[in-house]
Amino acid sequence: MSNDKENVLMINTLQKISDHKLVAVVRGANPEDVMPIAEALFDGGIRIMEITMDTPQVESVIRELNKAFDGEMVVGAGTVLDPESAQTAIMAGAKFIFSPTVNTETIKMTKRYGVVSIPGALTPTEILTAYEHGADLIKVFPASVMGPGYLKDVHGPMPHVPLMPTGGVNVSNVREYFEKGAVAAGLGSALVRTDSPLTNDDLQAMTANAKQFIDAIEGV
Repeated sequence: MSNDKENVLMINTLQKISDHKLVAVVRGANPEDVMPIAEALFDGGIRIMEITMDTPQVESVIRELNKAFDGEMVVGAGTVLDPESAQTAIMAGAKFIFSPTVNTETIKMTKRYGVVSIPGALTPTEILTAYEHGADLIKVFPASVMGPGYLKDVHGPMPHVPLMPTGGVNVSNVREYFEKGAVAAGLGSALVRTDSPLTNDDLQAMTANAKQFIDAIEGV
């Protein structure tokens, strides 16, 4: 793949994250449950999904999601702790790489393949370090420790750094995070249930929950 094509794909992914704003985090789900979860979230308006690397058969899961949604759902990998895991996820088709920490070698590997890099950071030093090493977005994690106002505080001296709160973001506070400067938000257990077996009622509840999140950020 040429560098030009990689850049176009990366910019397209970043644009979709910016446009749709909400990233569903699917953590450790049974492989057979991931597709129904994805369909339920899609029906609720979610267009960005992160599949964590501790998901059994994660490479197959990512491939199947990409095939089923054919670009309509942007699928990435999360809980990526090292460059080797990043490479594995990218080879499976992950369009972005989420990490809970700042691992500069993971950022470097992700950017080598022209994929969006979203490492996790909390302090201003960590946030700037990640950005200076090539991160496209900074996952402020765990966001619940600091709250929405922290994003405004960080943006004071670093207005150019795009921030994405994750951890503790829910329907009642998601709008405030965007009002304080978030460009996107990661939604875990407040949106996605991965306990098995999942019933039709569970899936319908996820769809309804997704719609609540979409409504909560309307116009931001």
